[in-house]
Amino acid sequence: MTAPGTLFNCRKEKSELLIFMHFHLQPISVLRLILLAFLFACPFSLLAQDDLLKMATDSNEVTVSNLTFKATRIINGHSVETVGKNNLDFIISHRFERINQGFDEFFGLDAATNRLGLEYGVNDNLMIGVGRSSFEKNYDFFTKVRLLRQSIGARNVPLSLSAFASYALRTNKTTPQLSASDRSSYTAQLLIARKFSDALSLQLSPTLIHRNRPDFTNDVKTVFATGIGGRVKITKRTSINGEYNYVFPDQIDESYSNNLSFSYDIETGGHIFQLLFTNSFGMAERQFITQTDGSWGDGDIHFGFNISRTFSFAKKNKTEQ
Repeated sequence: MTAPGTLFNCRKEKSELLIFMHFHLQPISVLRLILLAFLFACPFSLLAQDDLLKMATDSNEVTVSNLTFKATRIINGHSVETVGKNNLDFIISHRFERINQGFDEFFGLDAATNRLGLEYGVNDNLMIGVGRSSFEKNYDFFTKVRLLRQSIGARNVPLSLSAFASYALRTNKTTPQLSASDRSSYTAQLLIARKFSDALSLQLSPTLIHRNRPDFTNDVKTVFATGIGGRVKITKRTSINGEYNYVFPDQIDESYSNNLSFSYDIETGGHIFQLLFTNSFGMAERQFITQTDGSWGDGDIHFGFNISRTFSFAKKNKTEQ
């Protein structure tokens, strides 16, 4: 049985607490308390969600994130993606002249350069390719290998990783006095990408380009650069891509600019169709990373497109025929 004095003290303390809350807790203070309670509970809520996800996933299951990008290229530069085993991609790339040339040149559409490329998947993680550009009559040969694939489950890998290497040779008649070695260049890239959601993917591309003979004598032969690119999905079959290649200072002539490109991508079954705008006329790594001479601020923008068509040479099983 509670003592009368104790009961009186409890009632007195409760009354004093109500009076304090009535006179001292203004609305803004109540909101602060609610906010503090929410912030305090939030981390536990997120941890609970993570636990539920882990419980719902088989501990022996590995879920791989597919299609960080829809094609083997973001726009000009390569993505982490590789061509599937026994698949062949035929890529047609087109860049018109600068739109600031005005109506007399039909805003650059009267002249253009193109590149034809073939890319073959030796297996699901290794591809080889060759291309020929009309600009500088450039031939490029390359290989790309997938090192890591982003995944969750029994094996958690936070990003995808691919390595890219290429050799390019200029054969235009303006440099007949130069040897094949002087007209050669080499590119090595590490492609690091993460698919944050179905709608957003980002990639970082540390790059090294070696030119046996730069166009300007003051240019360094080995150029360090980094590319950053991204994809934002709009609908199931369309997206917007962006790409920027930054060359570190004091390596190339001041007349050159960093490459900046944007595209609108459309997937139509076996085709990937890109409508794009870029300040680079060339499409090989040496050209669009170290030889971009156009500026977006001056209207030196090229309209163009990329078309990718996939052909499969994989043998079908009898059950699939």
